[in-house]
Amino acid sequence: MTRSGGDGPEAAARRKIDAALAASGWLVQDRDEMIVGAGRGVAVREFKLTAGHGYADYLLFVDDKAVGVLEAKPEGHTLTGVEPQAKKYSEGLPENLDPPLAPLPFLYISNGSETTLTNLLDPKPRSRSVFQVHRPETLADWLSADTLDAWVKALHDKRSGSYTAADDTRPSSFRSRLTAMPPLERGPLFPNQVRAIENLEHSLKQDKPRALIQMATGSGKTIMAVTSLYRLIKFGGARRALFLVDRTNLGEQAEMAFQDFRTPDTNRKFTELYNVQRLTSNTIGASTKVVITTIQRLYSMLKGLELNPSEEEETQFASEGPAPKQPLPVVYNAAYPPEYFDVIFIDECHRSIYSLWGQVVEYFDAHLIGLTATPAKDTFGFFKKNLVMEYSHEQAVADGVNVQFLVYKLRTKITEQGSTIVAGPDTMLRVRTRSGEKWMKPDEDIHYKGSDLDNRIVTPDQIRTLVRAFKERVRTEIFPGRENVPKTLVFAKDDQHAEDIVKIIREEFDEGNDFCQKITYKTTGSKPADLIRKFRTEFDPRIAVTVDMIATGTDIRPIEIVWFMRSVQSRVMFEQMKGRGVRVVDKTELQQVSRDATAKTHFVIVDSVEVTESDLNDTQPLERKRNVSLKDLLEHVAAGGTHPDVLSSLAARLARLDRECSDDERKAICDAAGGKTVAEIAGALVAAIDPDRHVAEARELFKLDQETEPKSEQIKKAAVALGKAATEPLAQRPALRKHLLSIQKTHEQIVDEISIDKLLLNKTGFSKEAKEHAMSVVASFEQYLADHKDEIEALKFFYSIPHRNRLHFKDIKALADAIKQPPRSWTPEKLWRAYELLQRDKVKGAGGKRLLTDIVSLVRFALHQDSDLRPYHEGVRERFAAWMTQQATKGRKFTDQQVRWLEMMRDHIATSVEMDIEDLDAAPFVQQGGRGKAVEVFGKTLPKVIKELNEVLVA
Repeated sequence: MTRSGGDGPEAAARRKIDAALAASGWLVQDRDEMIVGAGRGVAVREFKLTAGHGYADYLLFVDDKAVGVLEAKPEGHTLTGVEPQAKKYSEGLPENLDPPLAPLPFLYISNGSETTLTNLLDPKPRSRSVFQVHRPETLADWLSADTLDAWVKALHDKRSGSYTAADDTRPSSFRSRLTAMPPLERGPLFPNQVRAIENLEHSLKQDKPRALIQMATGSGKTIMAVTSLYRLIKFGGARRALFLVDRTNLGEQAEMAFQDFRTPDTNRKFTELYNVQRLTSNTIGASTKVVITTIQRLYSMLKGLELNPSEEEETQFASEGPAPKQPLPVVYNAAYPPEYFDVIFIDECHRSIYSLWGQVVEYFDAHLIGLTATPAKDTFGFFKKNLVMEYSHEQAVADGVNVQFLVYKLRTKITEQGSTIVAGPDTMLRVRTRSGEKWMKPDEDIHYKGSDLDNRIVTPDQIRTLVRAFKERVRTEIFPGRENVPKTLVFAKDDQHAEDIVKIIREEFDEGNDFCQKITYKTTGSKPADLIRKFRTEFDPRIAVTVDMIATGTDIRPIEIVWFMRSVQSRVMFEQMKGRGVRVVDKTELQQVSRDATAKTHFVIVDSVEVTESDLNDTQPLERKRNVSLKDLLEHVAAGGTHPDVLSSLAARLARLDRECSDDERKAICDAAGGKTVAEIAGALVAAIDPDRHVAEARELFKLDQETEPKSEQIKKAAVALGKAATEPLAQRPALRKHLLSIQKTHEQIVDEISIDKLLLNKTGFSKEAKEHAMSVVASFEQYLADHKDEIEALKFFYSIPHRNRLHFKDIKALADAIKQPPRSWTPEKLWRAYELLQRDKVKGAGGKRLLTDIVSLVRFALHQDSDLRPYHEGVRERFAAWMTQQATKGRKFTDQQVRWLEMMRDHIATSVEMDIEDLDAAPFVQQGGRGKAVEVFGKTLPKVIKELNEVLVA
């Protein structure tokens, strides 16, 4: 190639190469003027080699010794075909130069715009693209005596035939050391984390430059990454690593993970062994091993700019702030050259910023490892489809790494249908503008759709209706029996929408500022990070409202409700937002912030915008047969059944049971299962319903090659075979099934998912599944009554017409206790809601807490003895009023004092089903003088009055 003078493609490339070498710290010299000791690194142009090898375009000297060549080509010239020429030059060095290695190990090829390196120190030298030639001190480090001796020995042994893998005890390059990593010590890691690290190290051993790890939210990606980095530094000799995030709060979260991590081999803290620096400025300490920073700050560092204030790291990619429109340019920075990091972990790599910011991480000559729960199509492309780990939410639930979710729907008429603002003569509208608020009088009617809400139109009453419905149901239906609102995360459309929601929640719950807080990029006063910490670790706030600041990555384990008050267009974003609730939390940690919680067995998605019914919802609840008892699920597999919905639901039940069990109970189950844990059984069930496994198993069963697609019948047979294998511990061990049922009776509390949406007039908002569930509950209840009519005293009363005996409270209590037992777990509230959903026009007194005596109304309605279902106390009052009228007709008169006592007796019967004379010695009668006063008021007629009331009011 010609010298750098002239205007052709060759000259243009030479000028760029010379400038790049100079920027990287090389002195560029002509051969006839060379002084190879003039600097740490010298690049000599047109160096003459031995006969037959021609001239090296650039011969690279480090510390007076030749170490590599750079072959230059014209701009636009492809580089792969030039590799033999570069290798030829590396072998043609005159002997009098006495290089430290021959052939020269570092072979560069460049056309001025693209540069590749082949490093002969690597185990399988392969050319790779680099931003530009590495700095001289970097090549010197790679050639240090520590690594050089081992490389020379290994090379000699390979040539002599005596080489074995064990000889490479001190590999010569980072990539070589990656081939000799010791086995992983599991320690406290989950099995999925172990598998991810081992798969990643296998990929690194194959020298794949990029790898993608997809693990369900909450399944331990960060701890997995910290463990991997520890191994890459200690055993792989990584000089420096980068943990890249896109939000400051995620960087703080990662820093805590490094600080808390203890090494599995020495039990020492990571930060005691290696310096970890989370950047708050643009300076990296000289001894830093792990750098944590946002990609925004990293870009500013490469550009030599100060990122100030730090909030810019937060707002640049938030939905409330501006985002770059074009890929951002990256130029060489001598302070942070391409070889500055050996490995880069990219957290939440699914986010779209990497289509704009890819060149920021591609600047570095490092292995790129992506971490995400929800990879998008471009994510797979960026990481060259090298998916080394795939771990779904369903598998994580079965393994006890995630908790499952239930969906509770809230709908309003305006949300679905929109509304119309009529332009009447007195109509005035408040309008928000950038400069403040103003009032306007509309000239014509304003029609808007539900999709316009909180964009073009704000309807406070729509928000208020949702919040009020949530308040009424959160402690009775969503999380029945809870005194405090579970930790709830609400997703709003934008900052103003979040502001409106916060105000209305505080008003409707009648609580102060601490109860509900807004956490968005526009939060001022307290730092968002401080609010997130309080939400995670303190009792208040109970409810946090965000837009997308807490949508991805943020670890708040005690969250039990995720409430969508905004729609989502991105499948990836929806799964990330939903994932805020999946994280497992220790009982102690949960009870520190939610004192009345027992264990986090599931979380609830409250859906106000039909987001769970859209095509975005990839992940479905693992439990698909919620109205089928655990006993019936076990009987299905015992009889040889392998229906996917049954296996899925059974896995969910077992995973939940495992989270509630004590260590002794887990051990007992493991013993009964022949050594298998509950988590292992559940995991096998989930794996058995994986469609990809079905196809692979079909190929194995029918001996098909990878190019042949199995037939549907073959896949079905394979699915059955997998199901049989997964259910074997349960199907073959009746004692195990009985043991699971006995433990479940003491632990399982079935949560009714039925959503009584009274917010939509003349229209139910219930799903088909909810109605089917209600039908199943009603049918099972009525069948139960028929099956036990001769066994339960209360049922004997209802089935005997006319009634032969009195109905007693103890009999009603016994019936209530019987139907409450697993697997039915029926309560008056659940039965009432089921009838209400199916026969709304015949059910009175909807919703709310039911009295024990309401079982009387339920039984009578189920047996068609009453035409409508109403609260028991209402029937008692009606019968009392009719009886009083009848007495007056007969000429029987009561004094005012007697009427007051009769009304107290009426109310007692309404709550206790019966009235005995001994009851007069208890409240509320005793406060009015008790039995003695009653005798004084009614005289000798008292026993007759009580008997009449029992006969008339209880019927």
